[in-house]
Amino acid sequence: MSDELTTDEPCGRLETVHTFPDAMPTGVTVSRQGRIFVNFPRWGDRVETTVAELVDGACRPYPDQDWNSPAGNDDNGAFVSVQSVVVDPTDRLWVLDTGSPGFQPTRPGGPKLVCIDLDTDLVTQTILFPADVALPTSYLNDVRFDLRRRSAGVAFLTDSSNSGPNGIVVVDLASGSAWRRLHDHPSTKAETPATFRPLVEGRPFLVCPPDGPPSPVTMGADGIAISSDGSRLYYCPLASRRLYSVSVDALVDRSMDDAEVAGTVRDEGDKGSGSDGLESDDAGRLYLTAYEQNAVLRRHPDGRYETLVRDPRLLWPDTMSIGADGYLYVTANQLHRQPEYSGGVDRRRRPYALFRVGVGAGPVALLP
Repeated sequence: MSDELTTDEPCGRLETVHTFPDAMPTGVTVSRQGRIFVNFPRWGDRVETTVAELVDGACRPYPDQDWNSPAGNDDNGAFVSVQSVVVDPTDRLWVLDTGSPGFQPTRPGGPKLVCIDLDTDLVTQTILFPADVALPTSYLNDVRFDLRRRSAGVAFLTDSSNSGPNGIVVVDLASGSAWRRLHDHPSTKAETPATFRPLVEGRPFLVCPPDGPPSPVTMGADGIAISSDGSRLYYCPLASRRLYSVSVDALVDRSMDDAEVAGTVRDEGDKGSGSDGLESDDAGRLYLTAYEQNAVLRRHPDGRYETLVRDPRLLWPDTMSIGADGYLYVTANQLHRQPEYSGGVDRRRRPYALFRVGVGAGPVALLP
């Protein structure tokens, strides 16, 4: 009989794409040509480049260093602190700037959505959000696109604020006009400890100051994904194991009042883990990071879940992107080990990582 005891086993085949020795990444996106873009929010690490392209194994400022050198938190011509980068179905790169370094209150000019033409590497559109859309408390987190709606398409953003109202922001890409939906709706809010007590690496995931009692994590609507037919928008609060969806028709119909839009919300059930990022593919499947299990889950159209990959290196899987190569790319950034959640002690161990795993499907392409 062997003296060796069995151990927890990984699931799936995780491949390392790139490692990051300095600042922690959050977002990743992959173009049709296989170009990979990442971003680094200004949360406290030294961040010289908040948006970068991976080129020959190095991070290069994108589109250039000027765009990565803001004059202030209200600079409307530079990236202040970027949380998400997403390539849309026509292969344009969109950059979602929170305008909130260190989760500071936003000022007009900071929160914005910026479009970059990947053929020319030039900025072609900047959409600034007014103070009644990107509130002083807002933290605009992630974005998805449906280019079949209205004349030039529509974008959907989550507001994951940890100190103010949560919700979904809808953007008309032709006019740049934007409006809030599900403003402070219960489905967009963090759950309380009465119903949600997350464990990450076996430790309670709480805000833990060095000189005071712990408190619950309060970040709301974070992950977002659009169904392959464009009918439903899926979303989840960071501090919750629930998955929700809402009618896209209702979100974009400005003649509907808030109560009517809220009436189209569905509680899609318990997904078995707290999640940060969501993604969807052209086969109608939904992907969910599972930060409590160091895993990525996959939900089939019939509601069945499976574990796509589980690996001890997936320490806080954050954002996902499905490339045309049939791989799902995912960042792992040890978010839960930051000083805010560790009694003021930085427990992160560099480098951070970008991984990929085969999924055999392509990204959702909601084209005109």
